[in-house]
Amino acid sequence: MRALRGAAAAEAGEWLRGRIGTWATVGGVAGTGFEAYARILHPVPARRLSWEDPGGGMVPRVVEEREWTWASVADAVGGVVHPLVQWHALAGDEEFVRLDDGWEIGPTRDGWLEPRLWAALVPHLPEGDGASPVTLGIWAGYSELHPGGRHVIIATRADDAGVDAGAGAAGGSGAGPSPDVPVLAEDVVEAVARGELLEIPGMEGTGREYLMLSGALAELADPDWGFGAGIGWWAPFREPMPQYAWPADHGWLVASEIDWDSTIVAGSRGVVDAVLAEPGLEAFEVGPDDRLDWDGDTVNPPRS
Repeated sequence: MRALRGAAAAEAGEWLRGRIGTWATVGGVAGTGFEAYARILHPVPARRLSWEDPGGGMVPRVVEEREWTWASVADAVGGVVHPLVQWHALAGDEEFVRLDDGWEIGPTRDGWLEPRLWAALVPHLPEGDGASPVTLGIWAGYSELHPGGRHVIIATRADDAGVDAGAGAAGGSGAGPSPDVPVLAEDVVEAVARGELLEIPGMEGTGREYLMLSGALAELADPDWGFGAGIGWWAPFREPMPQYAWPADHGWLVASEIDWDSTIVAGSRGVVDAVLAEPGLEAFEVGPDDRLDWDGDTVNPPRS
């Protein structure tokens, strides 16, 4: 992946800017005019705690850790999973669900589709001629993109082994795919510093700015892709992830709005049907006018 610079960054999403619908709706983030839309619910991390044998400092012992589906959480709390379900409507104000058997569930990760789920998504996204790059947009507000006082390594694109060499310089072995400190590519640092970003309209006339990258869709089929992309990944943190992705022909779009608990896939009927049928994804069909804001879930009553 390489950062788009100058006018290329600003112009990359002009086609989308003209199709942004009402804020907080599906089309207000993913754009209008697609044949169909799917909403992928972000998985819910959970751990089961036990006080029978507490660790040091009288903290509970973690007995088990795994992800829960939203459907399992809804069953546990007497809620309903439906296309416009909101995590807070199931979990309540604390954003956690705590069960009597020790399970502590949630919260979801907003604006972040797990790399392994992106990898499951890639086979269902047409590559066109296979040679044209895809465009990615990463929210510029991620702290990982701003070196500041943090110890980071700036890797040049010319150095094919830049990430591994950087990992070794930071005290790691340099042999694995994940560095010990954040690694930023030189062109990424320069693009962010110079404000070579794309702005997409947002709430009440405001907008969000995105660092624009160009690369091969196949790269995202590898859950470790970001370690070599120079976007601030470091062990064990696989973030940031793209908020936007689309091909050269704009035939589909993937959008993970930074404040949403789900990801939208927009495209042809065939693309969306494939996403809905993918067993590794908890997904529902939605429409461009459907609301996904805080008050969008009108089925589940608020939980205290």
